[in-house]
Amino acid sequence: MSKSSLSVLLLAGRFEVRGSSARTLHLAENLPSHDIIPHLICLDATRVEPERRKKFELTVMRLLDTPLVERLYRHFLLQDLQKNPPDLIHVQWRGMLPLGRWLAKHLQRPYIVTVHDYLNQQDAFKFDHQWGRRIIAVSESVKEDLLFQTKLAGDIVTVIHSGVPTDHISDGLTVLNNDHMPVVGTAGPLEAAKGLDYFLRAARIVAHSRPDVQFLVAGAGPDESRLRRLVGEMKMTGQVTFVPNVFDFTSSLEAMDIFCLPALKQGLGTIMLEAMARGRPVIATRAGGVDSVVKEGETGLLVEPSDIDDLAGRMLELLSNPAKAQEIGRRGRDVVSEHFRVDTMVQMTAELYRKVVTAEREQIPAIAGKIA
Repeated sequence: MSKSSLSVLLLAGRFEVRGSSARTLHLAENLPSHDIIPHLICLDATRVEPERRKKFELTVMRLLDTPLVERLYRHFLLQDLQKNPPDLIHVQWRGMLPLGRWLAKHLQRPYIVTVHDYLNQQDAFKFDHQWGRRIIAVSESVKEDLLFQTKLAGDIVTVIHSGVPTDHISDGLTVLNNDHMPVVGTAGPLEAAKGLDYFLRAARIVAHSRPDVQFLVAGAGPDESRLRRLVGEMKMTGQVTFVPNVFDFTSSLEAMDIFCLPALKQGLGTIMLEAMARGRPVIATRAGGVDSVVKEGETGLLVEPSDIDDLAGRMLELLSNPAKAQEIGRRGRDVVSEHFRVDTMVQMTAELYRKVVTAEREQIPAIAGKIA
């Protein structure tokens, strides 16, 4: 490690095939190119491809969130970290914030936290100012909600959008070609907030007038069984395909002609960005930070959350006009390529790390001088 190198402890929860997990993995993989050495600690990494895990230092501590043994595991972790303390702690998941605060206090190191979504009324967000230095929000919408819910000072929150790989940027010319059946899909964790019921009910409306269209749902989660039952009740098992066991959504996104994000509320929509990078036209709900990416009629189409008829209508609109779908896909691809790149996200995060650590190091001589 050179004199200018920094060491950062990344605290994550259970890795899932979702945008917040992808962001953490991109950081772990790319921070070394900025002379920053990451050590990633998580609760579960079974959803991370084995070859990918070898690219960075990773420690899995499954019992860190088990009440009976959590305190014991905390102390084991602290003893290990005290041998070579990190310069900074970065909490990647709000569930790890109590551990991040505790480690920061005992290691006397600053910490920052990334907020990917919106706080519920019952959610606790204790950000102490003794060692807490900055908060990263993934969109302006998430920042505004956080400031409203917590009454924190605005200058403590920095917006750094999630980024996606752009080396596979596509021109989208395969969208709605006559050489294959049209596929309308969605991808992400299968949970209530993602609005997948509305996607499937809209699919049934579309299928009545376009029986040639196939629908794809990629992802896993607590709602999977219920959603499969719904498909059966609607007698659409022959038109809806579930793809649950994947390390990423690459194959699923490439199989789609149109990507839908039917979320009831969404911090940003990283999987949507991945679809856009592949030139896929998107239909998304006006939910949270989505409109910072999708501009109606230009880089995508927007519908109101839970509006089944509107969602079905926008699907049919693109299905009946391949040229329009391809043009929207190209414009969306260009926006992602310019504003939502992984390297930009990593660079901005690395710059924030150095700013925080530099300020911390400058503070120590000043305090020592006062004492003397």
